[in-house]
Amino acid sequence: MLDPKLLRSNVDLVAAQLARRGPVFDRARFEALEARRKALQTETEALQAERNAGSRRVGQAKARNEDATPLLEDLERIKRRLADSEQALARLAAEFEEFLLGLPNLPAPDTPDGRDENDNRELRRWGTPRSAQGARDHVELGEALGQMDFAAAAKLTGARFVVLRGDLARLQRALIAFMLDLHTREHGYEELYVPYIVNGESLRGTGQLPKFGADLFALDRAATGGADWRLIPTAEVPVTNLLRETIVEVADLPKKWVAHTPCFRAEAGAAGKDTRGMIRQHQFEKVELVQATLPEKSDEALEALTGHAEEVLKRLELPYRVVALCAGDLGFAARKTYDLEVWLPSQNRYREISSCSNFGDFQARRLLARYRHPQTRKPELLHTLNGSGLAVGRSLVAILENFQNADGSIAVPAALRPYLGGQARIERG
Repeated sequence: MLDPKLLRSNVDLVAAQLARRGPVFDRARFEALEARRKALQTETEALQAERNAGSRRVGQAKARNEDATPLLEDLERIKRRLADSEQALARLAAEFEEFLLGLPNLPAPDTPDGRDENDNRELRRWGTPRSAQGARDHVELGEALGQMDFAAAAKLTGARFVVLRGDLARLQRALIAFMLDLHTREHGYEELYVPYIVNGESLRGTGQLPKFGADLFALDRAATGGADWRLIPTAEVPVTNLLRETIVEVADLPKKWVAHTPCFRAEAGAAGKDTRGMIRQHQFEKVELVQATLPEKSDEALEALTGHAEEVLKRLELPYRVVALCAGDLGFAARKTYDLEVWLPSQNRYREISSCSNFGDFQARRLLARYRHPQTRKPELLHTLNGSGLAVGRSLVAILENFQNADGSIAVPAALRPYLGGQARIERG
């Protein structure tokens, strides 16, 4: 959430920064809310003053043994008006908070300007892309192996699900174990196991609610005893919410956590996109990296976190590139984002496999996630970051396409062979 003090004190600055994202700020509504707030605040303060003065008059009349009945009746009328004014102010405060919750984060100063993904800035590439000539896509490869079954998943559930069998199921499990081992043993992350179901407060804390409610799978409240529970869209939600309403000592920073979870997304805003195969599914696996840092350390942490995700691709020998997202393509809560895009020969282009983002204090303000300043000892807002390290399904897709052989078999990257008992090749059983 944006700092309401900044918005009120320098609306021109905030409006200009939000304009870099596109038309996301309704300034007329903000000014109308502010005008109502100021009027109600003035009215409430005046009534409070009247109430206090009335109370004094009643006390003085009683001290003189005078009949205070008229004064008491007048005081009661003032109190009723004050109660109404305070309730109206509380309702307006809730309305203003909902307005704030709908505003995205301000782009960082070094986030490139631009409207959409076409304006993203490529920073670097690694590896030599495999030729698209003769390359088969992962669906054709997986089905030919007899180990990727979309028809079975459609029978079980519906579209945008998959059943993996045999060596491909083992390869997915190997990818998860490899990523977790790399991040915990070499990159210093603490591994977590977290719930796959979270409450509405957790989703508001990281920015999924109220903006993206249509993309979440909600549990039937009748079955949960009335609880507002949703399936997680990413491990970012439960992991980051471990910091909610906490104050961390500086000595305990940075927090560096990694978690593997399934992720569940309705893909409400992606109708018709990537309907073939495993690129965009309702259920998929991710290994997620989350950090919480001091504000002055978050830019440095983003570079490190991005490097940790890149190392997975390097160890898997998958060609990729890194792009800096422009302001118009940033995620709702992010102030700065690097996307890692892996090469897919069948599409003859790079596709996103990880987004690594610095959220500044945007999530922390919603979460009340704070650290204790070592000099003042006062609580200050943390900075939070996260990134996929990596999306497991897309990693599987990239391996199938980049390591395919002419006979339809798949070479296993050397980094994964220890997790498959030394197996170097996946063939039709």
